[in-house]
Amino acid sequence: MRFVNAPHAIPLRTTPVHLGLGSTAKLVEGFSWAPEALQAYGAAAAADGAEGRMVMIFDGDGPGDHWERHPAGDELIVCLNGSVTVSRDLDGVTDRVLLGPGEATVNPAGAWHAVDMTGPSTILGITAGLGTDHRPRTGTHPTEGDSVPGPEAS
Repeated sequence: MRFVNAPHAIPLRTTPVHLGLGSTAKLVEGFSWAPEALQAYGAAAAADGAEGRMVMIFDGDGPGDHWERHPAGDELIVCLNGSVTVSRDLDGVTDRVLLGPGEATVNPAGAWHAVDMTGPSTILGITAGLGTDHRPRTGTHPTEGDSVPGPEAS
């Protein structure tokens, strides 16, 4: 996995772009959700610290299977089509935001959140590049103590 210039169309559904310091935008070549690739992304993005961002498009249909949080920074979620509900656990209180096409919400840094798609939907995520944590989604709130830090956090 490495950052490269992208002189051609970028398939954001499979290949994210990393926004870094100095207003740089680099294709994340060789990206996957495998732990090794995430760890390599974290290492490559480390020099940008909390200012680095990953930009990617996600397609889905149905409830999300995990909670996640981004301690290093806020995350912007934009609904491109369909209908999306973003649930956030803010100090034990669940906050839900319904998004339609062209609408967005910001998940504050460190807030556990999950995304549910009603029917086929597409979102654009702009996410802090360092330190994402995940928890299995077993209820309406993330359960303390079962956090799985993203490989880039280690």
